[in-house]
Formats: sequence, structure tokens, C-alpha cells
Amino acid sequence: MNTAVSWNIELSEARVLLLNDDGIDAPGLKLLEEILRPIVRELWVVAPEKEESGTSHAISLHRPLRIRKAGPNRFAVDGLPSDAAILALGVIMKNETPDLIISGVNRGANLGDDVGYSGTVGAALEAALSGFPAVAISLCRNPPAEARWETVREHLLPTLNWLLCESWPVGTILNVNIPDVAPELVTGRCLTRLGRRKPGGEIIERVDPAGRPYYWVGSKRVLGKILSDSDVCATDEGKISVTPLTYDLTDEATLLEARTRLSP
Repeated sequence: MNTAVSWNIELSEARVLLLNDDGIDAPGLKLLEEILRPIVRELWVVAPEKEESGTSHAISLHRPLRIRKAGPNRFAVDGLPSDAAILALGVIMKNETPDLIISGVNRGANLGDDVGYSGTVGAALEAALSGFPAVAISLCRNPPAEARWETVREHLLPTLNWLLCESWPVGTILNVNIPDVAPELVTGRCLTRLGRRKPGGEIIERVDPAGRPYYWVGSKRVLGKILSDSDVCATDEGKISVTPLTYDLTDEATLLEARTRLSP
């Protein structure tokens, strides 16, 4: 486990570990490798064998996991995103500690309530729990439209350099969302709070050939109260959103108020 209390990073001097939830062959991961490999000191990739979107911070406790070498410093894990993070830090890179961990680039937004379901954020969260600097990166996309990878190519590195020159507390996860616009239409970068955007707003019911009903949860989101400084609003305005997250889910305001009312 890393024992530093804060982090700021120079990419040219960094050993970087890449994780994701879209799988070892995902285009967003390959693009991230392509962008970072020429500029970082050392690059490692550990990702699930296949897509594991929506698995959040789950880990595999009831079956063995296997690691497959997929190339120089590239490994596939037959498990979930958090499994990949655990094996990367505890086995594959046990003697090669990373300076920075990046999860992504996810093919689809991780905004607002999405972060509770996201395997991309879950992998970054696992890294942060172990004390490592962690960034989750997602590209907004409205299915069935194609992902705008050219926007990532143009704006990712300037965004990372903008963020990594600052000092961030260990345990903080930086959740980056790149808007679903052409590169020239990105209107800036901003720090945001999580908005309200709950998945599960569409349930499709069908009948299989045997006459039995089945259900498919669609991608439609249910929007909550619109907050002007939220990640949802920022990306809707064409901005790159950066939201600092923490794994401490304690509701501090409610805890303080409840302690006042319920003191013995």
C-alpha cells in the first residue's frame, strides 16, 4: 500500500497503470495506451478479459482468478474491474509500484448516479483504497451514436496535465467525463459536483420463443434536480467535467445532526 498523503505527478517521470471495465481489447483502453505510452516513463495495462460494465466495486470471492499475459506489460484477468486492480497491485506489479492509476477510457459517460454502478470508477476506487493516485476517465456517448474518440485524442493529455500539476489528497478519485461533442466544440474544463442521473429509467419487456417473458434494462436515465455546478450540466454545455470523489460514504451532515438529537 502507498503511504503518501498527497500526490502531484509529472507524467514523463511516472510509472502508470491502466485499468478499465470494457475489457482488454476495448478501443478506449487502446487509445489511452497510444496517447500515454510515448510520454510516460513506464506503462502497464491490466484489464478484464471481457466487458464488465456496471459491476461497480464488486470483487470475486467464490472462484479462482487467472491472469493471461497479453503482451509486454499487458495482462488480462478473467474477473471484474476491481479484481484486475487487486491482482495488478498485489501480484503483477507487486515489485513495480505505480505512481498513477488511470481507469478508462470508458465508452459512455459516468456522470451523477452512474458512479455507483460504474466498473470504471470501481477500479479507480480499488486503487484509491490501496493509497494510490487514481483517475477515472469516460467519454460521454448517446447510443446508438458512435463514440467520439477524436475528442479524447485531442483533449485528454492537456486535461491530465492540468489536473496532475495540482496536489490531491490520497484517497481522492478524480472522475473525468469528456463531452459528446466534436473536438473543436469542447468549451473548456471545470471542477464539478455529482449531478442526479439514475440509470434504470427504461425497462423493455419481451417474450422469448418459449413464451416466457424477459426484461432488459435500457440505457435511459432519470434526471433529478438540475444543479448548475454538476457534472451533468457541464458536459451538456460541452465542458470536460472533473469531479473529486471519495470512498467514504458517511453522510457527515446527517451524522452531526443525529448526534445532537440522539446524544445519550
